[in-house]
Amino acid sequence: MLNSDFDLSAIRKTLYSAVLSDVLDEFGLPNQAMAPFVRPLDESHKLVGFARTGLFMNTYSVREGENPYEVEIALIDDLKPDDVAVLGCAGPTQRIAPWGELLTTASLKRGAVGCVTDGLVRDVRNIRELGFPVFHGGIGPLDSRGRGKMMARDLPIQCGGVNVSSGDLVFGDVDGVVIVPRKIAADVVKAAITKVTSENKTRQELENGLLLADVYAKYGVL
Repeated sequence: MLNSDFDLSAIRKTLYSAVLSDVLDEFGLPNQAMAPFVRPLDESHKLVGFARTGLFMNTYSVREGENPYEVEIALIDDLKPDDVAVLGCAGPTQRIAPWGELLTTASLKRGAVGCVTDGLVRDVRNIRELGFPVFHGGIGPLDSRGRGKMMARDLPIQCGGVNVSSGDLVFGDVDGVVIVPRKIAADVVKAAITKVTSENKTRQELENGLLLADVYAKYGVL
C-alpha cells in the first residue's frame, strides 16, 4: 500500500530494527518484534515497506479441480509498489513453504519490496541472485500444494508471533523484523529518528573516552 506520507528511502537509510523496537517499547508496545527464528535470506538486506497479509493453514490433500494457489495468486497480482507480502503460517513449520523464485519474480514486477513469512522458503539461490529481501522461518524444498493453502488475504494475521494488518509498516534487517502499526507509524518513525540522533552523540562521546555512566546521564540512551 503506497503511502506518500512516508519517505521509505530515508527510513531505510537512517533507522534499524533495534531502535524501532526500543521506541515501540516506549509507546507501550513491547511485542512488535518477530520471533528470532524469522531470519533474512541475505543479512546485508534491509526491508522497508507496507504489509499485505496472507493467512495460511495446513492442508493434507487437494480436491479434484481445485486450484490451491488461488488466493495466493490474487494477492501477488494485487501487490503495489512498496508492498511487502507478509505470510502467516503459524511457524516455525516443517510443511508450508509459501515462497519461492516465481513469486519473487512476479512480486518484483509489481514493484513490491520484499516478503516476510514464518513459514519456509525455497529456491533460495535464485532469490538471492534477484536481490529481493526475504525473511523466513526456515528453508526447505517442499511445494505448499497439498500441505498448505492461503485461506484469506488482507486481514489481520499473526506472523512470527506478532499481529500484522495490511498497511502496517514493516522493517527488517539483520537483527530481525519489526512491525509498526499503521495508525502510529508516523509518530514512531519521528521518535526513532530523534533517538538515532541521541545514539550518534552518545557513540561519539564514548569514542572520545567519556564514561558510559556520564554519557547515559546526559543523553539517556543505551
